[in-house]
Amino acid sequence: MENLSVLFTGADRIEVQQIDDDIGQLRAHDVLVRTDYSLISAATELACLSGTQAWFPFPGTPGYAAVGEVVDVGAEITEVAPGDKVHYWGGHKQYHVIDTARPQQICLKLPEGLPLRLAPFTRMAIIAMTALRISDIELGDHVGVVGLGTVGNFAAQLAGLQGGRVIGLDLNSGRLELARDCGIPHALAINPATVKDDVAEITKGEGVSTLIEATGVPAALPDALPIVGRYGEVILLGTPRGVFETDLTSVLDYIHLHGHGNVTFKGAHEWRYPVTRDPFVKHSMERNSEIAMDLISSGDLQVTPLHTHTLSPYEAERAYRGLQREKETYVGVVFDWSTV
Repeated sequence: MENLSVLFTGADRIEVQQIDDDIGQLRAHDVLVRTDYSLISAATELACLSGTQAWFPFPGTPGYAAVGEVVDVGAEITEVAPGDKVHYWGGHKQYHVIDTARPQQICLKLPEGLPLRLAPFTRMAIIAMTALRISDIELGDHVGVVGLGTVGNFAAQLAGLQGGRVIGLDLNSGRLELARDCGIPHALAINPATVKDDVAEITKGEGVSTLIEATGVPAALPDALPIVGRYGEVILLGTPRGVFETDLTSVLDYIHLHGHGNVTFKGAHEWRYPVTRDPFVKHSMERNSEIAMDLISSGDLQVTPLHTHTLSPYEAERAYRGLQREKETYVGVVFDWSTV
């Protein structure tokens, strides 16, 4: 079967090609899906495009957030049927065979009322949700979120839904404006010289009890630590990338001394939870996905302001260059596969 695919063929090289996928007869647990929309995960995919991610081979198809229509199913599939719309972890290509027996795959029928073009954002929402799951956020707590890209914006919104009083922080004025459009009450431009005082004014001098670091830029963390209050927690949500050289003693000193000796660091990678439901574990990525889809459907989780571009897969070059060079305007970029 010819399968139109977005490919990274080398460092900083983007192509769109018809590839020959020998799908053959479906196995018992397979689901064949034709993609409707797929969402670019900007941080991960740009890192892959740069050639710095050893786990991503060239040539390769990036992406892991998609929605599509079931074309055919294997003999033992009962949860979905041909014609159903499903959310799955597929890359940027026209057709996917989803092996539902794999422990690292999801294929979930969409709830009524969830717009197809917004469904792929479910994947970003559950990444953000991990930070909330491991946090100690309680009603009335002040929560700071550094980095208001898609994942950081969702983390801020979810912290608000959990009862936190949220302060979003970013260098990018466009993302600050999107945060306000999504209902985040305080969206501040980061200025290392004034950020502590800015946050103190909002928190009446207490600082934030939870700081979610969503940029993945190691250099962003030291400047943000002074806004963390007594007995606070710092949650590392963004995957750290790039080289950053500093005197680590200043960070450790804040944790040990200036943070009153009680600042806790937590890692919030999504894979800390099982993919599918487990009777002995409360949270799973499957359950988180279902919750996220319901929140998007109801409008409790705002997505539309973050959906900045819908492009044809043939415009892949424009999509990735925009995410690289025009961060003010390119945030949530979705490929529309109905155009091919």
